[in-house]
Amino acid sequence: MNSFQILKSTIFLSAVILLLACDMNDDDNQTPETGKYPTLTGANPIVVAHRGASGYLPEHTIEGYTKAIEMGADFIEPDLVMTKDGQLVVRHEPMLSGTTNVSEIPAFASKKTTKNIDGAMVSDWFVSDFTLAEIKQLKAKQAFAERSQQYNNLYAIPTFAEVIALAKQKSAQLGRVIGIYPETKHPSFHEALNLKITDKLLEMLTAEGWNNASSPVYVQSFEVSNLQYIRTKSTVKTIQLLSCYDVALNGDLIFTVPQGEIISDGKPYDWYLKGDTRDYGFFRTQEGLDFVKTYATGIGPWKPFIISYKGVDANNDGKADDINADGKVDDADKVALPPTTLISDAHKKGLQVHAYTFRNEGKRLLSNYKNNPTLEYQAFYKLGLDGVFSDFTDTAVQAR
Repeated sequence: MNSFQILKSTIFLSAVILLLACDMNDDDNQTPETGKYPTLTGANPIVVAHRGASGYLPEHTIEGYTKAIEMGADFIEPDLVMTKDGQLVVRHEPMLSGTTNVSEIPAFASKKTTKNIDGAMVSDWFVSDFTLAEIKQLKAKQAFAERSQQYNNLYAIPTFAEVIALAKQKSAQLGRVIGIYPETKHPSFHEALNLKITDKLLEMLTAEGWNNASSPVYVQSFEVSNLQYIRTKSTVKTIQLLSCYDVALNGDLIFTVPQGEIISDGKPYDWYLKGDTRDYGFFRTQEGLDFVKTYATGIGPWKPFIISYKGVDANNDGKADDINADGKVDDADKVALPPTTLISDAHKKGLQVHAYTFRNEGKRLLSNYKNNPTLEYQAFYKLGLDGVFSDFTDTAVQAR
């Protein structure tokens, strides 16, 4: 072979290698592990099973968590509340009637009472008035009326220990790490009852070997003080949750909560108790993000902090119109606004961003998404969102 032929062969081989390299780097050929979105680390966003597979089964049940894991969840989310004998159990709120059959059990009728939950007087059955043995007499039910009720009264209320055991068992069985993403619910409420919910959480994580930054654990809270306390005791990953009361017709977030309603819908309740006037809007600022970085791994905002929405008010009555003419006004009648810079601002500070809550029902999808939840996921994924809380793990994974 002469030198010209060698040169031709070399050029051809180089071209083939370049084409193969381009093909391998094409987004369509990348696996979730390689990452194809502008997340903080470059990895693809995590999918957090919000209360388990709550779009399909009653929330916060072993059966629901198991289904979510089988659907591909990276993390399962147990909301933590505490019994009067100091045990962590998994419920969305300290109250029981919305997610269990407690109201149907005559022996517990006398336990119904009224308590102050973050500024709102609530009449219900409270976990803090029950022992673990009594909690284990209850069964879970679906919290959303429009979702299947066929699994009501079948599944027990799990302890935090049982959820951890499930995550470890499934990790070993499937050969991939299943993490946990616990939230301490209303920590100030529990502390006032001398129920040390944060200390108990740390104690249990330590016992499991998961009380460190490298463990597959994120701890989340709408309050600030308990996350700051955790950081003095542990390097475990923590997330500051952000909420607001509502979204105005023009898309502005509303942080002022009407008298008698739950104050933590607009500001951290521990700050309210201290007389701190700041609300969750503070965390959108450069100063707020710098503050979060002193104690947390990232932020967990409600979706409108990232993509807000406006209503259509053609008749100028100050209220959103029923633009799809289905007889009610919901998210399907709202229009998405351009994204905020919250994700990129947080990333510049080295903070992760995990948003909540993604759901499949048409009434919970903005009109832009054309009744297709995948379009909503992709809109957020493309912005570099680091994680999603989803009621429908399978959809979140498929959209990724």
